[in-house]
Amino acid sequence: MNKILIILFFFSAFKISAQSEEELFSLIEGETSVEPSLLPKRMIFTQRFFWGERGVLRSTGLAPLNKQKREKELKLRRVMLTTHQTLGYATLLAMIAQGIIGGKLYNGQSDLYETHKAMGKIVNIGYFTGAGLSLLSPPPLINKKVKGLNSIKAHKFLATIHFSAMLSTNYFSDKDRGAHKASAYTAFASFATAVLVFKF
Repeated sequence: MNKILIILFFFSAFKISAQSEEELFSLIEGETSVEPSLLPKRMIFTQRFFWGERGVLRSTGLAPLNKQKREKELKLRRVMLTTHQTLGYATLLAMIAQGIIGGKLYNGQSDLYETHKAMGKIVNIGYFTGAGLSLLSPPPLINKKVKGLNSIKAHKFLATIHFSAMLSTNYFSDKDRGAHKASAYTAFASFATAVLVFKF
């Protein structure tokens, strides 16, 4: 039931965001004397690198910066972030399964080693695909700085922790059993919190 509520919350949040962006575009259409800004002033480094005014996709001509293209980019953004959230839940479930398998492996069930490795690949594919969808999505139309702590800031802060922990988990997988286990627990705890933080 809680998962259904969380999914409904995300869907309504994206619907409101989409309506706000469409209203902003209708305001832009009404402007004649002032050239509006199609990009927010604040962007994360990957958005600026690929989608910024002088970004790779602009300078190569793959994504020219104009109103029509930005409308398509915002639709693409919604699809990418919705997929990012869905993959987040699927990856969290895979992490739980991996934790159970890993616990049994550490307790002496060595026949689960190949299963543990296979599940690790599934977790990695889900996690890094989801991370890529978030980092590579086009920027929003506006990106206001909000004072104080909110769910988005908490989600981003936790992302730096679980991203580092995931890299560490993979690095130590065949090198240091203790560090691998500690990294995996850190990745799981911070990732689970990041997924659930939007509920509050």
